[in-house]
Amino acid sequence: MSARSPRVHRTVRVVPDEPRVRRPRADVLDEVELEPGRFGQARGPFVVYERRLEDNGDGTLTEVTEHRLAPMVLPPLGWLVRATIRRPARRPGRPFWAPPEAVDARAATTLGSLCLLAIVLSYLGSVLTQTVTYTADAFDASTTAQSATLAAVRIGVLLAVALTVVADRRGRRQVLLAAAFGGCLLTAASALVPGLAVLGALQLPLRGLTTAGGVLLAVFVAEEMPAGARAYGVSLLTMAGALGVGMTLWVLPLADLGPDGWRLVYALGLAWIPAVLVAARHLQESRRFAAQPAAAAPTDGAPATGHRRRFWLLAVSALLLNVFTSPASQLMNEFLREERSFSAAQISLFTILTNTPGGLGILIGGRLADVRGRRVVGAVGVAGGTLLTVGMVLVGGWPMWALSVAGAVIGALTIPALGVYGPELFPTGSRSRANGIISVLGVLGGVIGLLAAGAMTDRWGSLGPALGVLSIGPLAMAALVVLAYPETAHLELEELNPEDRGAAPPELR
Repeated sequence: MSARSPRVHRTVRVVPDEPRVRRPRADVLDEVELEPGRFGQARGPFVVYERRLEDNGDGTLTEVTEHRLAPMVLPPLGWLVRATIRRPARRPGRPFWAPPEAVDARAATTLGSLCLLAIVLSYLGSVLTQTVTYTADAFDASTTAQSATLAAVRIGVLLAVALTVVADRRGRRQVLLAAAFGGCLLTAASALVPGLAVLGALQLPLRGLTTAGGVLLAVFVAEEMPAGARAYGVSLLTMAGALGVGMTLWVLPLADLGPDGWRLVYALGLAWIPAVLVAARHLQESRRFAAQPAAAAPTDGAPATGHRRRFWLLAVSALLLNVFTSPASQLMNEFLREERSFSAAQISLFTILTNTPGGLGILIGGRLADVRGRRVVGAVGVAGGTLLTVGMVLVGGWPMWALSVAGAVIGALTIPALGVYGPELFPTGSRSRANGIISVLGVLGGVIGLLAAGAMTDRWGSLGPALGVLSIGPLAMAALVVLAYPETAHLELEELNPEDRGAAPPELR
């Protein structure tokens, strides 16, 4: 995943002597003029950067740019950054794919490391969802039993709360890496289970580890990224997580190899340990946590003293949303296999082809949320994605594929637009803990949704009507977002949480 070069890249080109070339760049980085014709990096993703201009005396300039990207910059972004640096800036402004506000080298390295961990945690967290229909088949379990297992493992979220409390006291890095490493071991161990009950027993702590990891990924990004790029950071994390889920789908056809083929998908959990070690080598502790004075350490009691309204607003929203999204995602393979007669390979093909365009929605949603604001983008994503998903399970043939694509794109707007609220609305000393407790309410909503969907599906013989009933939850949440959520775009965390003023490191103020 590292895009670091062993040497400094040097680009030499002759360019017209125009004012735009002589001005500091403000695209993938912010330049500062060190002296006439010589520019350095004020903020940007480079560990080495200098641009020099030499007058050729014929109306042209020789531009020499030397640079080396920070380690762990995601390869596609690294390629785009280098391509941008190799040509003179045509006009001021950030490229559409770049963060709306430039990030420094440490933030770029942190973001790359977190994206790698997001891939790992998403794979580990999605294996049960993607394979439960095959494990239930192997152990002769009903749809209700599947739903009960999926609901029971969510008790592991209590472990996630405990881990987020530790993260507020000891730091984000240590807990995040332990969650990823432990998750790899538990996933591999799940390949050896003799029955559905034992699988659920192993997946329960695994769910706690992956839930805590997901909370800490979002907290880490919020604490490291500048105000104008927090939703952008969440959007990249989400796309990395989607890649992790996609990798589960890539190997899902192993389940068709025989009655125990699904065990191979779990065994591959061990293959992710080297990726965790790579991330550990580059990931440093969150700067905001490291700068937090000892007096600001969390104390026992409410998760966010002085922030109760914010806490309950986000907690109720999480419950309402997960009442629908948990059964819609976790029972989808069962729906495709039983109601649409899809094989494992067809399920993988359908999910990959219809969900991959959601990356466009994530990218658009992240940029709009940072530039235009969070609330409207989030509400449109929640309501639109919900209605399109309900329509998708009620129809068949090509309309099902089309509605699934549209639902993935529109629904993806929600993730970066609303995913930043949890880390933004709480102070550093209780940020992880507050979000961990909010995740409990989200899991409770998921349990309610799974049990209700399982019972209604068994009663009515179809998942579609069940999701239609449960769609009331996210539609109510969309109204809550518009009417009650604060707008947090363009505000530093210390402006949103005055108790943190003075605790942020100077480079993040």
